[in-house]
Amino acid sequence: MNTIKINAIALAVSLVFSTGAKAQNMSKDAYKASKDKISAEYKLAKASCSPLSGNARDICKAEAKGRDNVALAELELRNEPTAENHYKASVVKAEAVFAVANERCDDKAGNAKDVCVKEAKAAEIGAKADATAQMKALDANAAAYEKSAMANDKATEQAVDAYKKANADKLAAQYQVAKEKCDAYTGNTQDVCVKEAKVRFSQ
Repeated sequence: MNTIKINAIALAVSLVFSTGAKAQNMSKDAYKASKDKISAEYKLAKASCSPLSGNARDICKAEAKGRDNVALAELELRNEPTAENHYKASVVKAEAVFAVANERCDDKAGNAKDVCVKEAKAAEIGAKADATAQMKALDANAAAYEKSAMANDKATEQAVDAYKKANADKLAAQYQVAKEKCDAYTGNTQDVCVKEAKVRFSQ
């Protein structure tokens, strides 16, 4: 059974809290130039998919779109490095990875495809859960700076709770993957497989 290591969480929280001061926004010209470059790169990447066919083309297009979305999100983060934009960039990355992984699953069939999709989704859920926990930790810490030492303790408690919630979400997603893999079996073997998955992921 997976357990949360409080010391590890505390270390992660401290690393989040150690983020430096907010950087200066980009100049309008630099921002526009970067955005134009991203747009041009996406058009080239998308065009390179044209000679392909079938699922290979779908994967290529998903990769191109994913890179474009991530580049735009990272640009916004560089332009305005807030906790919210950091969260958005992390979510966009998770969604881009899932989109490509999900397309690759189309090369499979049956239970192998089902497992592939569940694994891709579990990875996305895990990444988003971590991003949410980090944003909550940053928000709690920012609020604590305005208050007393007691508030700092409360912020740490809230951050730890956020990481616990993230861990629970990831375990639930991993259980769905393990359960899907059990569908490859039948009868008592399948029942044992499901029970072991429940115990392992505490469902």
